[in-house]
Amino acid sequence: MGFLVTTLIFVAVGIIASLCARICCNRGPSANLLHLTLVITATVCCWMMWAIVYLAQMNPLVVPILNETE
Repeated sequence: MGFLVTTLIFVAVGIIASLCARICCNRGPSANLLHLTLVITATVCCWMMWAIVYLAQMNPLVVPILNETE
């Protein structure tokens, strides 16, 4: 449930950031396309980083070594 909810939060933040970039930085079609591309790329990269860290915690590569005495 946490993965889906946070993914939807990233989608909402990306949409809001795209609208803000379109409204605040309206300097022509090529600049709008550049701003939109940068916002979408940043949102996807941040989501991918979060998703990799989140999913890596589900199946860690390093397993704790237990001693026989403990």
